[in-house]
Amino acid sequence: MIAGVALLAICTLIGQLLGEGLGVLLGVKANVGGVGIAMILLIAARMWLKTRGRYNEGVSRGIGFWGALYIPIVVAMAAQQDVVAAVEGGPIVLIAGVGALLLCFSAVALISRLSGTPETMDEIEAREAREALDAAHALPRNDALRRLSWK
Repeated sequence: MIAGVALLAICTLIGQLLGEGLGVLLGVKANVGGVGIAMILLIAARMWLKTRGRYNEGVSRGIGFWGALYIPIVVAMAAQQDVVAAVEGGPIVLIAGVGALLLCFSAVALISRLSGTPETMDEIEAREAREALDAAHALPRNDALRRLSWK
């Protein structure tokens, strides 16, 4: 688990440094894409570890643990900055944001309708129970015994 946390920390630090450097190069007094760079580095590091056979359960759990905490916090911070920038940017930014939101909601609704009726959890559990019951009753028998059991 420590290795996963260390990997996430290294990717985060490198991403932040590259984001700050990119901000300086662009003349912006902000971190430009540091979190995104860190996530791309983390994905690349995970893939590299998997190809080398060094991606074990501890690394996975460490990344998952901090990823579950880190990503929502960063997204919330970015959303707060976006809202502040939108309010300061005037009405066209707010209109664009609301338009994008409505477009995403419409796309989700369309995809949901086109995908058909999903199976509910109760239906899945009932189907699995039937399959397990059928598998328990299906004992291996030869043809002669099977014919005798049906007569």
